Amino acid sequence: MSETNKIVEVKNLVKNYGSFCAIENVSFDVHQNDVFGFLGPNGAGKSTTIRTILSLISSTSGEVNLFGLPLNENRNFILSKIGCIVEKPDFYKYLSAQKNLELFARISGKSITKSRINELIDFVGLSGREKDKVSGFSHGMKQRLGIAQTLLHDPELIILDEPTTGLDPQGIIDVRNLILQLKNEKNKTIIISSHILSEIELIANRMIIINKGKTIVQGDVADLLNHQEIIVQFKLDNVPKAIQILKQHSDYAKCEIKQEDTNLLIHTSLESISAINNLFCENKIGVSGIETKRKLEDYFLKLVNN
Repeated sequence: MSETNKIVEVKNLVKNYGSFCAIENVSFDVHQNDVFGFLGPNGAGKSTTIRTILSLISSTSGEVNLFGLPLNENRNFILSKIGCIVEKPDFYKYLSAQKNLELFARISGKSITKSRINELIDFVGLSGREKDKVSGFSHGMKQRLGIAQTLLHDPELIILDEPTTGLDPQGIIDVRNLILQLKNEKNKTIIISSHILSEIELIANRMIIINKGKTIVQGDVADLLNHQEIIVQFKLDNVPKAIQILKQHSDYAKCEIKQEDTNLLIHTSLESISAINNLFCENKIGVSGIETKRKLEDYFLKLVNN
């Protein structure tokens, strides 16, 4: 990735609160059109890092560049190109969704038309409810309205801090779809922190995991996960025979295996799936389904607990 395509560069970021080090030499890059997952347990330093990128707090040392420019020297220009939700969006609850957006548009100082506001209401799926007071909105509707608010000035970078916290399953799906639309249809670059790691696996192409203020790992999501041991579930017509064959085979004799009804769960590598399937077929064991069970949660827990 060329330097010109880096939207965010964080280099050796340190933030101390007295003797407590909240962030210790954290470095990462976010590239244009990334959905960048920012992961870590509570107290890991995620929110502190995000607030530093937004210049809500100052760092003890290190460097933050956005759009190729130093944050400290270009704060106003840089912030004009960013939209964010930190924690949860706040609105005037006795005003309608439309009136709230009109008010925030005026506060922004930008020339934002009513047609732009109506376009955003439609984009986040609130058409038909734009005249309703926000006091009657569900948490998920408020989150979608919050995303509309971040988009008012058409930012290039969107930062969402825990946007799915407290949402029901449908609300999580709605926010996920909006994020993917922002990337695929609007060509936005997005940083998203979340504790719902399965969601990050579905939407992020790159990620960093931090713990106790330190970087644990970062890179492409697919590459990081492909190198990890996974659990493969084979649906078979003869599980006892399959277990016997695996125990007799030198490559798989030491694999951890478990039977669940007609399913056989095998701890193995991604590259072994095809070979194991062929082994079953050669021994006339019917395979009616194969599913990988490894999730980002497993990888995350393995890293932060080491």
